[in-house]
Amino acid sequence: MPATALLIAMLASISLLSGCSKSNESPTTTSDSTTAASSSSSAAPLKVGYSDWPGWVAWQVAIEKGWIKEAGLNVDFQWFDYSASLSAFAAGKLDGVLVTNGDNLVNASSGSRGIIILATDYSSGNDMIIGKKGINSLADLKGKTVAVEKGLVDHLLLNTALAKNNIAPDSITLLNAPTNEMPQVLASGKVDAVAVWQPVAGQALKAVAGSKALYTSADAPGLIYDTLAVSPSSLGQHRADWVKLSKVWDKVVHYINDPKTQPDALKIMSARVGLEPAAYAEFLNGTHLLDLEGNKGVMVKKDGLDSLYGSSYNVNKFNVDNGIYNKPVNVDSLIDPSVVNAK
Repeated sequence: MPATALLIAMLASISLLSGCSKSNESPTTTSDSTTAASSSSSAAPLKVGYSDWPGWVAWQVAIEKGWIKEAGLNVDFQWFDYSASLSAFAAGKLDGVLVTNGDNLVNASSGSRGIIILATDYSSGNDMIIGKKGINSLADLKGKTVAVEKGLVDHLLLNTALAKNNIAPDSITLLNAPTNEMPQVLASGKVDAVAVWQPVAGQALKAVAGSKALYTSADAPGLIYDTLAVSPSSLGQHRADWVKLSKVWDKVVHYINDPKTQPDALKIMSARVGLEPAAYAEFLNGTHLLDLEGNKGVMVKKDGLDSLYGSSYNVNKFNVDNGIYNKPVNVDSLIDPSVVNAK
């Protein structure tokens, strides 16, 4: 997912995502914004901002299949550049936003509280540390230079990789660089590795002959969760609708994961972002989608990356340690498991 390192200026930093593709689009209007009608046509729709990450583009399946309307919901999914969606949510223009768990903490630290009610997925390979030819392992990075967009999600991935391999962070030199420029940075020969997410990661691998992935988010499942966060007021007023929408999501995940229907799902998703289905399948493979049963599992409060709580505690510490915000955010107050656990 191409980066837009804008939250460092906007909200102190952006932590992603996992890797979301971010264009410079404004929110779409009539042709790209999809409203699912409800039985109460006079009611204002719930507005949800979504952007280019497989676990979020997946909502396009529900939109085009009419499943939101079938559920009796009035929901307006608006397509955004990722950082613009966070700004719109902070400004109160959206009821909900698709956001990484780390970015949701950054938002909250600046006064824009989003309550996570659903985890769409976790990154499972789409975020990578890529070494140039001759760099065959993380150990080979000692004394070398690694480019990363400091404070973003793949900075977290790099720190995690070093810690798991008992490599001191100060044994490498960090070069701060924009994520979308990483292919050129790696090709320049000025660095020995880059930390980056898809599809920029794929571009870097193609740009530099002999380069290889040394570590990916598949090596740290649960490090980066992608979620649906909603405003406290909307959750209070429309909890029943959010519960219904979570059940629609469950249907989406099963449709995508079923070999019989996955080709149709890939066709819908890839068309949303202007790619061929075969190319999009690669990004989907690096995204571990979570159905409702999966959500119930990750929303158990405990330490460890297999818990949305534990993962968020981890990124909360990372954000404070790296000066993204000054004091820890109250993680527990930003996760509400009652929606996915509702009967």
